[in-house]
Amino acid sequence: MVSGKWVRLILAFVAAEAREFDGLIEHTERIAKLDWPLSFARRAWLNGREIVMAANGPGPKLAAQAANVIRQHEELEELVSTGFCGALNPALKACDIFVATEVAHALSVPRSHSCERRYQEGILLSLDRVISTAAEKSHLHQTGADAVEMEAAGVAERAAHWNVPFSVIRVVTDTAHESFPLDFNQLRDREGRFDRVKILGAAFRKPAAFPALLRLNQRCKAASKALGDYIADTRF
Repeated sequence: MVSGKWVRLILAFVAAEAREFDGLIEHTERIAKLDWPLSFARRAWLNGREIVMAANGPGPKLAAQAANVIRQHEELEELVSTGFCGALNPALKACDIFVATEVAHALSVPRSHSCERRYQEGILLSLDRVISTAAEKSHLHQTGADAVEMEAAGVAERAAHWNVPFSVIRVVTDTAHESFPLDFNQLRDREGRFDRVKILGAAFRKPAAFPALLRLNQRCKAASKALGDYIADTRF
């Protein structure tokens, strides 16, 4: 309550791509599209409470923009960086839930939620590039990080600036021993978003990549479901 008035506080989730929310949306009700300047923005009800889901593309800059837009419209209870991640630790398996204890190497992340479902935890590395090869993952694992993604650092910075609780709940889509069939860093547009036309073009120029891309797509669907199931059973 502020100045004698009740303030509605919103639990907000920030991801890179709308598809990362597919599994969570299955558990929500009263979904409404938001006319915000983001790639994807929805208001919904999850377990009797109002939430916001936003996606604006990969990388810390676009993720921070998403957080900024949310805060322009809402009073925040907590910011959650969510979506897919890659494993650096060989012990992490595909579709494992990963809860960050630290965003390397600057921000510790205290637990602000609990869930009876199984999860892994560890140090998260947040970079503005796709880690495409098993060799790169092995090298980065030597820094002490267990998983890698692209948006958490941007969301964490905004949360710290506003003194808003922050957490990271991710799901593993690619293991430490797996490499991507394409270099997705070369397939981003000027703003940093993945360019689907460029991806299709690269795939047609490298037909051998198609089976791996199809497997990755199926993996992402399964991972999104696992992530949604976990968040739906989580007490924030």
